[in-house]
Amino acid sequence: MSTWQFWIDRGGTFTDIVARDPDGKLSTHKLLSENPERYKDAAIAGIKSILGIPLDQPIPPGQIEAVKMGTTVATNALLERKGDRTLLLVNKGFADALRIGNQARPRLFDLAITLPTMLYEQVAEIPGRVGVDGSEIEPLDEAHARDALAKARAAGINACAIVLMHAWKYPEHERRLAVLAREAGFTQVSPSHEVSPLLRLVPRGDTTVVDAYLSPILRRYVDQVASELGGTRLYFMQSNGGLTEAHSFQGKDAILSGPAGGIVGAARTAGMAGIDQIIGFDMGGTSTDVALYAGTFERAFETAVAGVRMRAPMMAINTVAAGGGSILHFDGARMRVGPDSAGANPGPACYRRGGPLTVTDANVCVGKIQPAHFPPIFGPHADQPLDPEVVKAKFADLAKEIGGGKTPQQIAEGFLQIAVANMANAIKQVSVQKGHDVSRFALQCFGGAGGQHACLVADALGMETVFIHPYAGVLSAYGMGLADQTTMKEQAIEIPLGADTLPQLEDLAGKLAEEAIKALESQGAKPEDVTTARSLHLRYAGTEAALIVPLRDLETIRSDFTAAHRARFGFATPERQIIAETVAAEATLPGIAAEEATLAARDTGALEPIDHVTIFTNAAEHHAPVFERTALLAGDRIPGPALVREANATTVIEPGWTAEVTALDHMILRRTEVLPTRVPAGSEKPDPVLLELFNNLFMNVAEQTGAVLQNTSMSVNIKERLDFSCAIFDAEGNLVANAPHIPVHLGAMGESVRTVLEHRRNTLKPGDVVALNNPFNGGTHLPDITVITP
Repeated sequence: MSTWQFWIDRGGTFTDIVARDPDGKLSTHKLLSENPERYKDAAIAGIKSILGIPLDQPIPPGQIEAVKMGTTVATNALLERKGDRTLLLVNKGFADALRIGNQARPRLFDLAITLPTMLYEQVAEIPGRVGVDGSEIEPLDEAHARDALAKARAAGINACAIVLMHAWKYPEHERRLAVLAREAGFTQVSPSHEVSPLLRLVPRGDTTVVDAYLSPILRRYVDQVASELGGTRLYFMQSNGGLTEAHSFQGKDAILSGPAGGIVGAARTAGMAGIDQIIGFDMGGTSTDVALYAGTFERAFETAVAGVRMRAPMMAINTVAAGGGSILHFDGARMRVGPDSAGANPGPACYRRGGPLTVTDANVCVGKIQPAHFPPIFGPHADQPLDPEVVKAKFADLAKEIGGGKTPQQIAEGFLQIAVANMANAIKQVSVQKGHDVSRFALQCFGGAGGQHACLVADALGMETVFIHPYAGVLSAYGMGLADQTTMKEQAIEIPLGADTLPQLEDLAGKLAEEAIKALESQGAKPEDVTTARSLHLRYAGTEAALIVPLRDLETIRSDFTAAHRARFGFATPERQIIAETVAAEATLPGIAAEEATLAARDTGALEPIDHVTIFTNAAEHHAPVFERTALLAGDRIPGPALVREANATTVIEPGWTAEVTALDHMILRRTEVLPTRVPAGSEKPDPVLLELFNNLFMNVAEQTGAVLQNTSMSVNIKERLDFSCAIFDAEGNLVANAPHIPVHLGAMGESVRTVLEHRRNTLKPGDVVALNNPFNGGTHLPDITVITP
């Protein structure tokens, strides 16, 4: 190997680079993503800096073997609505179909509802219609289409999305419109049967519009990077966790380009440590990303990002607004964390810019962040340490306001418990809600703020292992280098699963697999190096939630689906008809096998701390040694409480936990003492911390109940219009927690519960189900049925 490789994560704030030199040695580099005074693009500037090339000089050819990168360019364009001007072509009468959408009401209780803006600028209705059976009900009016396309081009619109009824199966009209659009001069044409050949007009249409809107801006960025790299092979990370060559990178596949690299990096490095089931926990300044890996990457096929629905394979990553910069609130009764963030400017109070109290300040207050062991980059000249005095003063004021004789440290720890609960709930959505036993997983922690909370989050979920890689600060960039090259192909089919239809499904899967292999061949792969996996998206007839199972023999498919349904939803009905909704094939060219240098063991002496500090945790003060991460050697064990300092992060080893360093320089934390239970002190006034913790737990149960109801329902009103509500009541019928569903139900539901308690209290037992629709006893009207289970 005589050339370099660069693995890059171009994030919103920082661009992280892992460079592999011609000898195979790895080094890391971090720089600001935006610095227009110094450079046009952070990725290219970082490469030149590592190679020692002046920023105004070109990169000499032949020095670089490959560049593999993830980018937030598409995500930011979507968030800021800065994609290309787009025309939408639809059937006559369907101009508002995507605006109406699926009637989801994500912020139901906002007093002023702000609808997200549509991505398309103009919509044109084209006469012409194909029926559900493929028959032409009305011929395509090409003259009308040419006229509409010419007007949009004259207005300066260059991107065109084409979305017609039943085109996933009968695409001829869409093909014809695509030809006309290209003839009219549109530089980006996205027909839905190519972008997302799946059932249901609205999600197919939304995905196609996203592709038309983002692909041009992505293409310009890709071309700009490629032009600076000469003939170097350039790969981009897709949202599904696989790399693709630059010319195949599309808008719809770019939304989770950066975070997907983090999950790949987490999975590959955990594999080296002998851990095969992990939950990735990436905590930054503004938000925390969590995802699950259990031998295969969990993928979501319908996702909403920035108010836009998409149906494209993406890593199942759950983002919660809980980061180091999340602002702390007290409203007179409850203490809350976030969802608003102090951002980078003004930042937390301790950053010396007059910011509010945040999670980072709470960690400073309890001693888990030590100003003496944190980079001195604050103040007007960016040379001062964190300010602990302003943190103490602000928490002292807050302690007086909250009352109850609590110290500032107790208040700060209460806020940390709430932040931890928020992050634990996010993890439950990618694990417990999908039928996984979270206690069997290791928590893989990365991102700047993750190490301060990893043990506490693990404790909140009953997890007993935390894994921290030495490249945790740049794990997304590291993941780019270790990722496989993949191509995924899908086709909706919508037929019953049975012995007579299985050959048809196998034929289609074979065709899709061939297409996927050819796509990788066009990117330089040899067919003998490519592996394929074929799968079916199956669901019970009448329901919406499809589960993915491998395509094998009929009996195995059925038993796999039954097991998956039981794990996800808690029940299965094997006698019901199963529908094969979609056939999918994935072709994979394996990536680089990660090789890491071994770490020497300690010959003589013991590990010496560089400092001793006091931290407040588990409602008590503890003396904690501080260790330097680079001084740790293989076999070193550190019992908690202790702090481990490194260049970009601090890891807190909580009491009852022990950290051990392995021969690959991995730090593995394990709970070595039984977790103590917390007993609330008796008081007339509720503890504001416990109040918020239980509020979060009960809300989480109500929301998960709604998710299962929606996914298993056969009613269009429930599964598509989301006309349902879920809530938890106490033994007297008082409301405890309700998910953000329909207000009219929530007003009446308590009366229904009280009616049932009045008539059946002494005979009710666990497992009973009562259905009620009496309008005189809490029912809203006859078609609304309240289902009550004790």
